[in-house]
Amino acid sequence: MTKNIALVFFLLLLIVLPQVSLAQESDKAFEMADVLHQNGKIYLVVLVLLTIFAGVLTMLIRLERKLSRWEAEKETVTKN
Repeated sequence: MTKNIALVFFLLLLIVLPQVSLAQESDKAFEMADVLHQNGKIYLVVLVLLTIFAGVLTMLIRLERKLSRWEAEKETVTKN
């Protein structure tokens, strides 16, 4: 089982690694960032990313609290 997981991970690594190396050769990503920075829109991009991150973090915290309450309730029911 462990060998299968290692094999799948290795194959995924072999598939993804060339994509990453090809992406590093292109300067288009930096050109886009320069244009966004010149227009002042980079701050909007950062704001959107921070908003998404805050939303995901809030969702995870609320989910953890609900799970903790559910686990505590389940323990009290099983003890009684």
